[in-house]
Amino acid sequence: MPSRKIETGHQDPVHDVVMDYYGKRIATASSDCTIKIIAVSSSSASQNLATLTGHQGPVWQVAWAHPKFGSILASCSYDGRVIIWKEGNQNEWSQAHVFNDHKVSVNSIAWAPHELGLCLACGSSDGNISVYTARTDGGWDTARIDQAHPVGVTSVSWAPPMAPGSLVGYGQFDPIQKLVSGGCDSNVKVWKLYNGNWKMDCFPALHMHTDWVRDVAWAPNLGLPKSTIASASQDGTVIIWTVAKEGDQWEGKVLNDFKTPVWRVSWSLTGNILAVSDGNNNVTLWKEAVDGEWQQVTTVEP
Repeated sequence: MPSRKIETGHQDPVHDVVMDYYGKRIATASSDCTIKIIAVSSSSASQNLATLTGHQGPVWQVAWAHPKFGSILASCSYDGRVIIWKEGNQNEWSQAHVFNDHKVSVNSIAWAPHELGLCLACGSSDGNISVYTARTDGGWDTARIDQAHPVGVTSVSWAPPMAPGSLVGYGQFDPIQKLVSGGCDSNVKVWKLYNGNWKMDCFPALHMHTDWVRDVAWAPNLGLPKSTIASASQDGTVIIWTVAKEGDQWEGKVLNDFKTPVWRVSWSLTGNILAVSDGNNNVTLWKEAVDGEWQQVTTVEP
């Protein structure tokens, strides 16, 4: 597939680009305080469909909700706000809800797997993680993980909804609610919802990085027993964390030292290929070989 250049129209750096469920539109977040919705198709030039204004600081991340909930987008910003945007008529977006619980930068947002309902996790520089769940009456319930990373939360990612091993054994079929977070304390932490309260689910915290964790990503597991998390750090490394079965200790293995800060990690839909973007403007794809070693399979050409 040939690469295509898309003019976003932003005036300042773009921090996040996310494709919708159908691959027809992208949402972009920028330091110019706006979000843009852009139509992308292989046959024609990209088209700017909408510009969303409402944040008063750089917008760090955007996230599309699953289409079963309608056309919904979430965004988070340096201004401390999390905004839920809803599309009414085509390309007409409005603010459906604004969360102001965090008084400082909200750095990362992630929608839960759709099996868990319309549910958004948010990580902030105040050290806390908020989890907002939509109610049927249109309101939202709020749960918090206080001081998840006291010096600041940089990233959050949800576990797959299928319990590990449910494909191969008598695993429970109730969807599980787990999160992974990364922070400025160089730690990666796993959290699980127990009886309505979020508790840490890894002891001790996963600590192999020597500088800020910039991103975490829980791999889809399609019901297999092994759980896998990738973490990317300012220290230049990406670490692959695995646990063979529920209750075991997580084990970390360095995927690669990129010798430059690593900004983002993202899994393929089947969870067997990891994309890594680093401070040298490189995007590389990695795959686990039969012997368990990770190998670079390609570089994405700009």
